[in-house]
Formats: sequence, structure tokens, C-alpha cells
Amino acid sequence: MKMDIDHLPARQQGELQRIKTVLMEEFARSIERATMPAKRNGKILKIILFGSYARSDWVDEPENGYQSDFDLLVIVSHEDLTDISDHWYIAEDKILRDPDVDRTLNIIVHTLADVNKALTRGEYFWVDILRDGILLYDLPNHPLAVPKPLTPTDAYRMAVEYFETSLPAIDVQLQTVDFQAQRGDNELIWRKAAAFSLHQAVERAYACFLLTSTFYFPRSHNIKFLRSLAEDREPQLVEAWPRESKLDRRRFELLKRAYVEARYSPNYEITVEDLEALAAAARNLREIVERLCQEQLDRLRSAAGL
Repeated sequence: MKMDIDHLPARQQGELQRIKTVLMEEFARSIERATMPAKRNGKILKIILFGSYARSDWVDEPENGYQSDFDLLVIVSHEDLTDISDHWYIAEDKILRDPDVDRTLNIIVHTLADVNKALTRGEYFWVDILRDGILLYDLPNHPLAVPKPLTPTDAYRMAVEYFETSLPAIDVQLQTVDFQAQRGDNELIWRKAAAFSLHQAVERAYACFLLTSTFYFPRSHNIKFLRSLAEDREPQLVEAWPRESKLDRRRFELLKRAYVEARYSPNYEITVEDLEALAAAARNLREIVERLCQEQLDRLRSAAGL
């Protein structure tokens, strides 16, 4: 695995250094407050940059609504330390508000045991990180496992199972949206219900794509993060969401917030026009995901000789 970020512009190098510092400082404060021994003795073992900034194919056009996110894998010593809300929320919020960081940060947190188990199974997501990732921090004497590639037949069977389970779930949610949206022409309560169902349809669409193509799906309901992970792997997914205008970006943010606010906030508002535009984009996403997954299954079937 690579050890430097010299290929990045000075601005991004400085942002990553700032991010690493905040993550480690806030993690140290978090475990100082812990009472359980596993947490008080917890350690960050590795911080790894992966995705477009590691591969050198990032996009930096914020004026057009296109800007690659920083993607970081944080490897920790104990499962209890992987809880984002418990140990990482304050750091993420601090970075989000930091004027010296211009890019969105996405982090996934896993134990070394889980990462190594996935590597020994040859899961694509983790093998790609091992191949392309860059170590920003490394505590010595905690090696990553050597990947053992999946057999072509096993890879095909796993992908088929993920696809055949995930795709119908998207369609159920989209049909639920149609029913709720019809009732929501004059009733906000139904529009809010439709917004939540639409969020679930989009989340499941990204789950379908990521599981079928990488065998990994993060423990997150943040569809902006899921979109970033999916689009980082397959740029064709970008076309699902218009984002050139402020209205387009506002609508996606409205959908992102729906997971919590559409259910619990009395101040959440969404119009019929917003729902129609978002539902059209979600259906487009579903069609693109199905096509890309079928192409992936065809490749895996061919490799397996089936």
C-alpha cells in the first residue's frame, strides 16, 4: 500500500492533514471519557485514503455541483469503537464546519479483524482499497491480510444473491411512494411519508449496486455518502441525479434529510413538485442500477464459465 499523497495538490494535502489531526484528537477525547476497558484502551490502527483521491481521478468542479469527496477508512482495535455516533460524530461535525476543509468527508470505521476477514474472502471492495489506498496513519505491528481471491463461481453466486434480493425491494418502495404521493396532493403528512419511502428506495438502489459489484455496503443511511461511494466506483450513476442548479441540489438534500426529519420533524416540508422530481430521478437511478448490475453479472458468469 502506498504511503504518500504527493500526487495531490497542496490544498488537498493540507486538508487531509487537518482531517487526520481532528480525527485523532477527537478520538482521543472520546476514549478518555469511556468507562469500559475496551474503549479506554482503544486505538486507531490505520487511517487509509481510498477512492478517487487515492486513484488520482477525482473531480473538482464545485461550481457545477460536481466535487469528489474524501473517503477514509479508519481501522480500530475493538468493535465498540466503530459506532459513528459514539466516537466519530463530533469529529465529523467539526471537520464539516472547518473553513480549511473544502471537501465533504466520508468515513467508514471497521476493526482490523473484520477488514482482514473480508480480505481473506477476497471481497472486491477491500481488495481495491488494499491495491489503491494510501496510508495516512499506521500503528506498527498490525498488518493487513493477504487477499485470497474469490473463485469466479463463488463471486457470481454471491452477486446473484445480492441482486435478486435487493432489486425487488427497490420496486416495493417505489410502488409505496406512488401510493403515498397520490394521497399527498393536499396532505403534507402523506407527502412526508412518501419522502421517507423514496429515501428508502434510493438507499436500497445504492445497496443493490454496491453489494452486487463490491460485496460491501456501509452501515449508513446517508444517501449522499452512499451516492458518493457508488458514483466513485461507476461514473455512469452520476446521470441519475441532476445537480447543476441550486434547486436540484436542494431537492437531493431534502431527500437526504427525509430519513429522520420526514418522520419526526414538524418543520419538514416537501412539495408535490419536489416529490415528482425526486421520484423521477429515483426511477432513473433504479434503471441504471439494474443495467449496471446485469452487466456485472454477465461478466462474472462469463468468468465462471457458466
